[in-house]
Amino acid sequence: MSATSTYRLMLKRHGYQLRAWRRGRDLTPVTNRTQAIRPQDVLAFTTLRNERVRLPYFLDYYRAQGIGHFLMVDNASDDGSRDYLAEQPDVSLWTTPASYRGARFGVDWLNRLQHRYGHGHWTLVVDADEFFVYPYCDTRPIQALTGWLETCGMRSFSAMLIDMYPRGPVDAEPYSEGQNPFEIASWFDNGNYFISRNPEFHNLWIQGGPRARVFFPDKPGAAPSLNKIPLVKWRRDYVYLQSTHMLLPRALNVTYDDQGGEMTSGALLHAKFLSTLARKAAGDVQRKAYSGQGRENRANDTQLRNRPVLWTRWSEKYINWRQLEILGLMSKGNWA
Repeated sequence: MSATSTYRLMLKRHGYQLRAWRRGRDLTPVTNRTQAIRPQDVLAFTTLRNERVRLPYFLDYYRAQGIGHFLMVDNASDDGSRDYLAEQPDVSLWTTPASYRGARFGVDWLNRLQHRYGHGHWTLVVDADEFFVYPYCDTRPIQALTGWLETCGMRSFSAMLIDMYPRGPVDAEPYSEGQNPFEIASWFDNGNYFISRNPEFHNLWIQGGPRARVFFPDKPGAAPSLNKIPLVKWRRDYVYLQSTHMLLPRALNVTYDDQGGEMTSGALLHAKFLSTLARKAAGDVQRKAYSGQGRENRANDTQLRNRPVLWTRWSEKYINWRQLEILGLMSKGNWA
């Protein structure tokens, strides 16, 4: 990489850090319990709006994995999410009525909180409908993974987003508070993915799955990206650029082996397609909350009115992480 390119990326990184500092002024603390964070804790960072029904299972799932503390931004929920989270002893909560889109879809807010509280910790950035799966997650806590990554000198860990869906219409079976969402949305596409490499930031770019084939059948290239790097040993000079799809410094994006081998990777099971989706998608369209002029949410809203069935005879029912590895959707690499 040329000196000019290096300098340009450095300026870009500093620009995003400045944005995060400015947008951090949007945040008002509700309950700040960060003094309870221990040096060895793995921290989870989340931005949310109106996710009250999902929160009990979400928190229990990540507590069971070994997350030590949750740092969460509530974007003006009106369903009781804020009050519920404020009562949780392992949650530090901030609130803001500011524009989600104006904060680059929450990235600026979380960059600011990671800068302030994440330095020196492994940090996991996930949405309230994303559930992290990694090799041996059924028998080993997340600290086993982060300890092994440190032993190998790795600072970041990738996870492919896998859209999960029910066998029938998305809204056919009501989702109940505290319920495991994968009791309903237990199916996924075992193929139908295409991948490329970003020449500037060196991250992989993955698209496909049910959203590409159902919501963007004529323009699969407009479908949402499925590549994520949610787990990072954070430093103050790091920034996420676009969701968790890519970071700076860009060496953090190289979570694959160019020589044909397999690096360890995980998955994020995406519990988006539940009975709660239609109302949420309609609200997001009305608020114009998302990127691409609301392209994805308009597609969701339009298709959901027709009660689509994402399941096909080629769909696979989820069993465990080993199944995902056999299908090539994640890898334990050389972690034994």
